Amino acid sequence: MLASFLSTNAQADDALYKQFGEKEGLAKIVADFYDLVQADPRTAPYFENAPVKRIQGKLAEQLCVLLEGSCTYSGRDMKRTHAGHNIDHAAFNAVVEDLQSAMDKNGIPFRAQNQLLAKLAPMYRDIQDRE
Repeated sequence: MLASFLSTNAQADDALYKQFGEKEGLAKIVADFYDLVQADPRTAPYFENAPVKRIQGKLAEQLCVLLEGSCTYSGRDMKRTHAGHNIDHAAFNAVVEDLQSAMDKNGIPFRAQNQLLAKLAPMYRDIQDRE
């Protein structure tokens, strides 16, 4: 009985992760997302000369952890990562729009998108520069 309970809990815990296609799906979403932010005039300047492949890998790790996948995030915290980049409210919103577009392109259900965005929302305070 305990084994059945633990198995059910593990399945419930990674259900959202599975909706995102696990590691392979997240890698595709992140690649599409970076294509969008680099082409978006509202966000492209923030990514000039950035180590995009490294950033993509760290973002995929971070999303995997947030979605309760079997991953470990090896990057820096959001405050340190984004310090000095002068990210304003408009740029932050543009990044969110681009992420939503990447998720749409990859067929992520709206409810699952909202669940991920709710997990990302608290990071806003550490990403946006306050004036």
